[in-house]
Amino acid sequence: MRQCRLWLSFIGAALVALAQSPAPETFSILMAGNPAGKSVQTIGVDGTVGIQYSFNDRGRGPEVRGRYRFDSRGFPVLVELSGHDYYKAPVDEHLIVADGEARWKSTSEQGQAAGPAFYVTVNGPPVEIGWLVNTLQKSPNHMVKLLPAGEAHLEEGPKATLRHAGRAISVTEFLVTGLDFVPTPVWLDRENRFFATAGTWLSVVREGWEAANEELLKLQDAADDARYRSLAQRLGRRPKALVIRHVRLFDSVAATTKEGQTVWIAGDRIQAVRPDGAFTAGPDTEVIDGSGQTLLPGLWDMHAHIQPSFGILNLASRVTSVRDLANDMDMLLRLRKQYETGETIGPRIFMAGFIDGRGPYQGPTKVFADNEAEARAAIDKYSSLGYKQIKVYSSLKPELVAPIAAMAHAKGMRLSGHVPNGMTAEQFIRKGADEIQHMNFIFLNFMADKAADTRTPARFTVVAENAAALDQNSPAVMAFIRLLQERKTVVDPTMGVFEGRFTDRPGRVSASWEPIVSRLPAQIQRQTTTGGLPAAGEKDQLYKKSFAALLNMLKRLYDSGVPLVAGTDGVEGFMLHRELELWVKARIPPEKVLQIATLGAAKVAKADGDLGSIEAGKKADVVLVAGNPAVNISDVRRCRVVVKNGVEYRSAQLYEALGIKP
Repeated sequence: MRQCRLWLSFIGAALVALAQSPAPETFSILMAGNPAGKSVQTIGVDGTVGIQYSFNDRGRGPEVRGRYRFDSRGFPVLVELSGHDYYKAPVDEHLIVADGEARWKSTSEQGQAAGPAFYVTVNGPPVEIGWLVNTLQKSPNHMVKLLPAGEAHLEEGPKATLRHAGRAISVTEFLVTGLDFVPTPVWLDRENRFFATAGTWLSVVREGWEAANEELLKLQDAADDARYRSLAQRLGRRPKALVIRHVRLFDSVAATTKEGQTVWIAGDRIQAVRPDGAFTAGPDTEVIDGSGQTLLPGLWDMHAHIQPSFGILNLASRVTSVRDLANDMDMLLRLRKQYETGETIGPRIFMAGFIDGRGPYQGPTKVFADNEAEARAAIDKYSSLGYKQIKVYSSLKPELVAPIAAMAHAKGMRLSGHVPNGMTAEQFIRKGADEIQHMNFIFLNFMADKAADTRTPARFTVVAENAAALDQNSPAVMAFIRLLQERKTVVDPTMGVFEGRFTDRPGRVSASWEPIVSRLPAQIQRQTTTGGLPAAGEKDQLYKKSFAALLNMLKRLYDSGVPLVAGTDGVEGFMLHRELELWVKARIPPEKVLQIATLGAAKVAKADGDLGSIEAGKKADVVLVAGNPAVNISDVRRCRVVVKNGVEYRSAQLYEALGIKP
C-alpha cells in the first residue's frame, strides 16, 4: 500500500510538472518556400530549453538536438548539442559557465573567457537569434559581448500584423549586427518569442504561419532597399570625367600588359585608351595616378547566387559582373534593376533560369518540370523576363534534356546545369547541353557504376573517394575531352567548392579563407574553421589527393582548348580571388586566367560587345589593383578603385561598410 501511495504521488507530481511546462513550439523550415524540415523547442519546469533541429537539402542538412539553460539576464550558462551538421560530420558542442567563467568546446574550436557574454553556437538552431535579441533588449545600450569574440548590437525594424485562417498576430523585426557582414533580421511576436527568420532560400517560420514568409520578406526588402540606397549615395562617386594615368593596363584581348597607359572615362563609357601624355585632362576631370598599379577590366563571377548583401561584397572584391545560376525570380529581377541603375551597389547580373524535377532531392526552387508542357511554360516565362540561359538540375528526368535543349536554343538561350541523375556527362552533352556546372560531374562521367544516385551527396563523396585513382591518360578520358573540345562545351569547374569540401578540416582555417581571415568580423572568422566533408582516417589524405586530381583535370581541359569559365558558387567576391589562385595552382598562366575571368566570361555571356576589355566605346567597368596580377595572381586581392558603369567606388570603403578591414 505504501509503495502504491508513493507511486501515485510520483505520478501526480509528474502530471503537475507536465501541466506547468509550456507546450512545445514547432517551426517549419522552408527552402525556396518548400517544406524541408522542422525545429522544435520545449521548455522544462526548471527553465531548461530543449531543441530538435533538422532539415533536408538535397540529401544534405543538419540533425541537431540539445538543451540550454540561461541566467536571469538571458545569457546561456549551459549548452549541450549533439547530432550531425550539414555535411553529416559529428556535432559535439558544449558550453558551461561557472563562477563567472565560460568554457566552450566544439569539433572546430574551444576556449574560455570571463563573462557575462553571449555564446553563439556553431551548430545551433536559428531560434537562438531570438534569445539573443531578448538579452540585447535588457542590456545597456542594447549591446552585449559575444563568445568567442565580437559584439552584438540591436536595432528595431518594422512592425506588422499578420493574418491567416481567421487568426492575427503582431510581430516586430529586430536587426542584430555582429553576426554577419550585414545585420541579421529576426521576427519576434508581442511576447518577444521567436516567430521567424524569413528568406528566399532558407526560412524558419512558426508552424501554421508558413504563408507569412512572403509578407515578411517584402517588409525586410523595403527596409534593406532603403539601407542600400543610403550606402550607394554615400559610397558611390559620379565624376563628370575620370582619367587614370601612368597605369599598367591589362589587355584582355591579347592577355598581355601595357605599361604607361592612360584611360579616359566619361559617363558610363570608356572614351579613350592612349599612351601617357597623349591628351590633357580638362578642368572638370578627376585624375587618379595609377603608377605601379594595374588596371583590369571588371572581373566576372560565372557561378553566382546573388543575395542583397553580396552586391557590395562583389564590387569591393573587383567583381563587376555575375552570372546568376539559380535564384528567387522576384528578388533577382529587383536587384538587377537596382544594380543597373546604380540605385544600390552591386554587379551587373546575367540571369539563368533554374528548372528541376520534383522529388525527395529536388533543388531549392519554385520552378519544376516533370513533362514537356511544364518545361515549355518555364522556358517561355524565363525568356520573356530577359533570362539568357536555362540551368537544369539533378532531379530532372533525363528524357527531358533533349526537348529542353531544343526549346532553349529556339529562344536563343543556352542550356547548362548539373548532369541529371541517370545520365552521364557525355549523354548530357550529346542531348544538347552547352555547359556543365562543377568539376565533379566531369569525373562522375567515369564513375557511373560507383554513384548510384547523383541527386544525393554521393556526387561529392564518390569523387572524393575515387578521383585520385582515375587514369586521366586513359582512352575513355581522352575521348571525352575531345568531345568537349569538338562541341565547344563550356565547363564551369567551381574549384574552390571542392577545395573546401575535400581539404578543409574542423579546427583549421580553410585554405580559401586563410589569406583574409584576420580581416573578417569575429563571428564570420568562426565559419572558416568548421571543415568540409567528414574525412576521418585514411580519407584525410585520399580526399586531398582527389582534389589534386581535380586540379590536374582542369589543366588538361585548358590545354585541350575546352572553354572554361571561373565562378564561385560560394561567398561571392572574396571566393573568386581564391578560384583564380587555384587555376594558377593548376599551372594555367596567370595572364590567361585573367583573360578567362574577363573577356572570356563576357564572350560566353554574349556581352563582349560592351564588356570584358578596356577599349574605347565599351562600358566603363574597370578595377585598379596594386601590383601586377598578370604575374602574381594574388595581387588581384589588392584593389584600390572600382568603376562600374562610370560610378567610382573605393574598395576599402565598401569593405568597411560590411565590417571587413581593408
